[in-house]
This record gives sequence, structure tokens and C-alpha cells, in this order.
Amino acid sequence: MPINIDQLSEAELVDLNHRIVARLKFLREMRNHRQMLNFRVGDRVTFQPPGQEPLDGIILKHNRKTVTVLTDDHQQWNVAPVFLSKVISSPDHPTQDAQVIRLPKHK
Repeated sequence: MPINIDQLSEAELVDLNHRIVARLKFLREMRNHRQMLNFRVGDRVTFQPPGQEPLDGIILKHNRKTVTVLTDDHQQWNVAPVFLSKVISSPDHPTQDAQVIRLPKHK
């Protein structure tokens, strides 16, 4: 359904622009959310920062637009899911489900 924008007033064009921007933002957020669902807390992942070697780590948490990754050298990175890949299991770092162990509190 083509829209003839030549017939729209300035106010209608501004309104149309706001609607287009909102829709594009929504579609981008939905795509990002779908990609984020591919990863769970505890998953081993890899990513490559610009100009650096690839880094491996474990997903610590999901943020609104990124996931927090704790790398093997104990650095925290917030990475967009589009830049992550799951690490294939190896003897050094198995990709089993993460387990949480509660330690007794010290008094």
C-alpha cells in the first residue's frame, strides 16, 4: 500500500516520521531479544572485540540490550548477542548446564 507523501501536511509528515522511527526501534528490539533467547546464563560463548583475538567466557546475566560475559581472564564485557557464538564443548571447558552451589555463611 503506497503512501503518497506529497499530499501530507508538515504535521502529518512529522507524525509519520515518529511512527516509522518507533516501529523500526520495536523491530530492532524484537530481533535483539530473539537473538538473546539463544543464550542462557552459564553458557560458554566466544566473541571477538575489534582489533583483538577472540575471547571465551561464560554468560553471567542478560541485560536489556546485551549480555554480560565473564571472560576466562576474569574481565567483564557487555556484548550484543549478535556478536556471540556458543563454544563447542572441550575437555578443559565442558558446556554443561551451569550449577549454583550455596556455600554456608561465615559467622
